[in-house]
Amino acid sequence: MRAGEKSLADRLAALREAVELADGRLEVPEVAQARAVLAKAGAREALGDATVVALAGATGSGKSTLFNALSGSEVSTPGVRRPTTGVAHATVWGRPDDGTDRLLDWLEVPRRHRREPEPALDGLVLLDLPDHDSVRVEHRLEVDRLVGLVDVLVWVLDPQKYADAAVHERYLAPLAGHAGVLLVVLNQVDRLEAAAARACLADLRGLLDREGLAATPLLAVSGRTGAGLAELRGELARRVGARRAAGERLLADVRSSAAGLAAHCPEVTTGGGRRWGRSAGGSSTGGLADDLTDALADAAGVPTVTAAVERSTRREGSGRTGWPLLRWTRKLRADPLTRLHLGDERARTSLPAAGAVERARMATAVREARDAVGDGLAPAWRDELRRTAEVSEDRLADALDRAVGGTELGPDRVPLWQRAAAGLQWLLVATALVGALWLLALVALGFFQLDEIVPLPRVEGLPLPTLLLGGGLLAGLLLALVCRPLVALRARRRARTADRRLRAAVRGVAEEELLAPMAEVRADAGRFCTAVAAAAR
Repeated sequence: MRAGEKSLADRLAALREAVELADGRLEVPEVAQARAVLAKAGAREALGDATVVALAGATGSGKSTLFNALSGSEVSTPGVRRPTTGVAHATVWGRPDDGTDRLLDWLEVPRRHRREPEPALDGLVLLDLPDHDSVRVEHRLEVDRLVGLVDVLVWVLDPQKYADAAVHERYLAPLAGHAGVLLVVLNQVDRLEAAAARACLADLRGLLDREGLAATPLLAVSGRTGAGLAELRGELARRVGARRAAGERLLADVRSSAAGLAAHCPEVTTGGGRRWGRSAGGSSTGGLADDLTDALADAAGVPTVTAAVERSTRREGSGRTGWPLLRWTRKLRADPLTRLHLGDERARTSLPAAGAVERARMATAVREARDAVGDGLAPAWRDELRRTAEVSEDRLADALDRAVGGTELGPDRVPLWQRAAAGLQWLLVATALVGALWLLALVALGFFQLDEIVPLPRVEGLPLPTLLLGGGLLAGLLLALVCRPLVALRARRRARTADRRLRAAVRGVAEEELLAPMAEVRADAGRFCTAVAAAAR
């Protein structure tokens, strides 16, 4: 391992973290493939350090003949149609108690042949796979399964079909990341003249190089005559002796899996110059949060509540500062704020449902916020953002209603000036009442012709009782008129306070139900990409 390069354990840990972050979120096949690599790594580590080498090839490539030559006996019957089609054969070099039986059980290879221990090949498990071009689908599936599990893959080609597109496109080219755990063998070279064999090898070498397999060794052998067999055995012995084949295969698998996951990790940036998400203090900042709050506030009925607060405050203030004897008329109309049934977080309010315009504006604001948060993310993560926003929107109506219904709308205590005006109004009513009673008394005295006995006070020539009655009524009316703009001013101020508090509550809902979950997805996408990069390096 080069200096600064991560170990296999570190890479597996990073890949596991990436899978955990993507699990249930990214609906892409690369996550399942990475999960399979992790499962394979866990199982393979527990099964010892034997080296599993598989011979794979097409029908007629001489694969079984080569397998028998390496095994030293006829273990696999050669031929165009094999009697054990779809079932792999195994030859094992080593002691019976070396754990290779458990390894073959895990590989699900039932047919096994054990060789006497041979120092150079001790620990080698050689497999003869079914033909990859078999007409039986289950045979091809068995090849694909074992190709993904073995430590070293030896691909056996023949001079007639070495350039077959099926094997290169389906198997060799996709294994470009596994060049270090792959061998390519050109078998049956005994059928070619020396010049033809060299030309064939040169052409095949060029094909492999163009497919990214420049590091893959290419050997010319003949399973029938034994030509090149010693070189092949030497290559296998070198890999078995190093005891690194399993780790190198897992390392290649991890890198390949990480490369697949990296397709979902483009550079993450925030575009458009608009800020989103949560600040260090936990509050949403930026134009997107403001737009989202405005849209949600309209949908939640905040303008309706603030208008009701203003009308209710105006109604109460006008009643206190108006003529006291007409206050009973307020009971003929219900308080506009009381009708909304606010103040109970456990019960729904009586606010009207959002209209089509409000719902459309809310949907647009949510979509814009989602697009801004997802700017620069891969499509799979943007899909997860969309699902997250949809789940949140389902809860928005109830959450907004609870937030609006449970918000304290501001102080509703009676101002001192209104108390003073109310007291003055009662004093003026009392004054007018004294004047009215006085006038009634004078009428009674006049009826009995006693008015001449009781003197009638005058002010500037006007009878005092008349002044008391008229002055009390007129002063009360003027006082009500003077107080009206002050009542309206207080109503508007209280409505603005209520609007500010309601929007703060709505903003909290936007943070909790929309922005925070989406910010979490974005943060997880960043951690996912960091883990993928660590697994791939």
